[in-house]
Amino acid sequence: MFSGFMVHAWEIGTIVAVVGGVVGFFVVLRGSAFEAHAIPNGAFAGAAGASLIGVSPLLGLGTFAVGAALVIAILSRRGRPDVVTALALVMMLALGAAFLSQTTEYEPEIFSLLFGEVLGVSTGEIVPIAVLGVVCLVALCMLYRPLLVSSLIPEIAEAQGLRTFRIEVAFLVIVALATTMTVPVVGALLIFSLMIGPPAAARCFTSRAGLAMVGSVAIALITIWVAIATAYETNWPVGFFVGVISALWFGVGRAFASFSTRAKAPTGSVVRQSVTATT
Repeated sequence: MFSGFMVHAWEIGTIVAVVGGVVGFFVVLRGSAFEAHAIPNGAFAGAAGASLIGVSPLLGLGTFAVGAALVIAILSRRGRPDVVTALALVMMLALGAAFLSQTTEYEPEIFSLLFGEVLGVSTGEIVPIAVLGVVCLVALCMLYRPLLVSSLIPEIAEAQGLRTFRIEVAFLVIVALATTMTVPVVGALLIFSLMIGPPAAARCFTSRAGLAMVGSVAIALITIWVAIATAYETNWPVGFFVGVISALWFGVGRAFASFSTRAKAPTGSVVRQSVTATT
């Protein structure tokens, strides 16, 4: 499990978990789950088109992911974000279907890009994925404070002179870059599980932004490590286990939050509510 090709799986999985946990924290904080779902699924069409013309699928993924992020950000400024995101997703999936209809040699790559193939990552894929991961983390470090303020209190952010539209565009481009590096590992259909489940669970355990981000990364690391080990033993897709484990984490987080809320409720207020209900 820790030799040969599996070493690459652990390395790539760790990079993906760190980036997914950090980026996903802001995805959940900003309520951008639909965009985080649409961009990787739409970018899948880019990989199909790249394969059709004989270039790297990673290049196609990146081009379509960044293009989708820019289109969603720009058009959402004058329209409903959910409608714009849905139409962008439908358009890219339509292009993907058109590209796939022109080739019969894409079936193995279709499966790996949809459901993930972390156990088949080659040495040559590590460097570009690591570089994209570093770029995402550096960009988030530079945007951390304005991104946090615009996510929590957008009205005050605008009053302070922050350009919220530019921040939104920059953030969606970061999501696109994270998508480009993660789709080949956990798949387009389930990458948003890694970017939503662990961060959402972490926010249930603490309301402090810094701790929630660290917790998001920690939960994402545990999720991907367990998923890789289980996939190796069972020969099931890694993306399946990422999705299931992420959902379980969120369930545990919600249970913890509910228990904490009840435990912190003042006894006096509970008594008063009971008396009020009986009178």
